[in-house]
Amino acid sequence: MTSTSASISSMSAMSRQQSHSAGEDTAGPPAAGGSGAPDALDPDASSKGRPRFVYAGMGLPFALLVTCFASWGLSTDLTAPLVKVFRSIFSMSNVQSSLVQSAYYGAYFCLAIPASFINSRLGYKGGVVIGLGLASTGALLFIPAAHVMTYSLFLAALFTLASGLSILETSANPFVIAMGPEENGTRRLNFAQAFNPIGSNLGVLIAAVLILPHINTTTAAERAAMSQQELVATRSSELQAVMGPYVALGILYLLLAVSIGFVKVRKERKEEPIAASEGGRLMRLLKNKRYSFGVVAQYFNIAAQTCIWTYTLHYVTDALGVSDAVAGYWLQASLIIFLVARFAMVGLMGWLDARKLMLIMCCLGVGLSLFAMSSVNLVGCIAVVSLSACISLLFPTIYGEALKGLGADTKFGAAGLVMAIIGGATMPLVQSWVIDHSNAALSYGVVAVCMAVPAAYAVYTLRLKDPEKSSEA
Repeated sequence: MTSTSASISSMSAMSRQQSHSAGEDTAGPPAAGGSGAPDALDPDASSKGRPRFVYAGMGLPFALLVTCFASWGLSTDLTAPLVKVFRSIFSMSNVQSSLVQSAYYGAYFCLAIPASFINSRLGYKGGVVIGLGLASTGALLFIPAAHVMTYSLFLAALFTLASGLSILETSANPFVIAMGPEENGTRRLNFAQAFNPIGSNLGVLIAAVLILPHINTTTAAERAAMSQQELVATRSSELQAVMGPYVALGILYLLLAVSIGFVKVRKERKEEPIAASEGGRLMRLLKNKRYSFGVVAQYFNIAAQTCIWTYTLHYVTDALGVSDAVAGYWLQASLIIFLVARFAMVGLMGWLDARKLMLIMCCLGVGLSLFAMSSVNLVGCIAVVSLSACISLLFPTIYGEALKGLGADTKFGAAGLVMAIIGGATMPLVQSWVIDHSNAALSYGVVAVCMAVPAAYAVYTLRLKDPEKSSEA
């Protein structure tokens, strides 16, 4: 759930070391001429005259960071099926169960700005470690939640988990950008983001195998007719199935935090100061239309992504009349398509502008959404699944375009883009309201509207010069 082509000077400006601990921050460009040793990921890069993929000595930190991208994808898509799971367990409406996504993505909004201060104080590495630690705490809170069997406690656990992931994402995305030359910053971040759907696929698979088959298929009316003892026993069994994967996830985050905490990275370069005449940081960001429009586009991108995957189960079960477990495999297919498309887009960016790709895929996404609304059948299900290809490159591309030319404001600009993930908390409520008052098929009109906004942003950025080439850079 990122690309940028800011100049190398802007890259160094965005990465300031304020912690005095050695090896706790990301690297800037090599000293002197910036040639350095060949990159571990491409040993022949220098001899071939191509920019290194990451700076010398950053191969291991980059690999660990890529693992983090996969890990929060696992969490996000392990959580998405819980909307329908909790609706069944606690006999709730779609709107009530959608509070799962509100708690999850709402945490991203609340913690993004604190994360930017953490990054300014401790550096990107410090932010990553703190984020992983908090995420681990939230995942382990599923243990008391499963024993108390209270929906609100699960929401609190999810909020804590996502709070940690908010700090992690706010730190990890610009961390990746700062790990190598600006020439391949776009592709480097898209490469790292391409591992996110690997975790997503694993999350959906875990949900399909370890959670969904253990959810009792009884209706709300049938649960209401159960004795209190029988209802408690049924609910306890279901929540234990939900708890298990999250405990394992908490342990994974803890191990990653320890590993990254011990790895050595280059110190960040000092930020270039910004003159007081340029105004406050917030006003500078708001007046930067490339950035502010990018935040809006990111909001609707995340909204579209969350709506597509959250309600795939609803659409498939309505269209085909299959069980939740079977529908879960359709969601799995959706994420496999997302994964393959992510790597395909990285390749296509070698010869086609990422903004043009974004425009093409967004227009295709609008078309597929409208088709799914009108053809509620097997072909409609294929259209819904195919939407994952359309959103595959949006997050890193919007992220990178919005951060171009921000310089010393990059850390706080990154926080704003992560705050835009609140789209995943709000728009599913709109879509669930449509489902409650009509059906899952018509709800994909919400997705069509959401996809149109990043398309407009692509058109806007294609008309702009890169900041480093402008007189304002």
